Amino acid sequence: MYFPYYIAYMSAGFVISIVVFIWALNSGQFKDQQRARFIPLENDVRTEPEKASRFARIETIALFSLVCICLMCSVAVITFALMRSIK
Repeated sequence: MYFPYYIAYMSAGFVISIVVFIWALNSGQFKDQQRARFIPLENDVRTEPEKASRFARIETIALFSLVCICLMCSVAVITFALMRSIK
């Protein structure tokens, strides 16, 4: 009874995961792995915070919107599945 919803929910999650992974590869998130393990040990205190670029703000808004859409879809799938089980 829940099998089609489960497959749709899992495939949507898989597709979103693949898209986010490809985005991380393209944006260079995994480039410098040797330096990454020493970052917590650095004592780099910046006096002035860096301003986010326009692209960074748009990217943040897009990712936040994607998360909100995914949460709404999850709630819709769970609600629809529960409504079908009551009948």
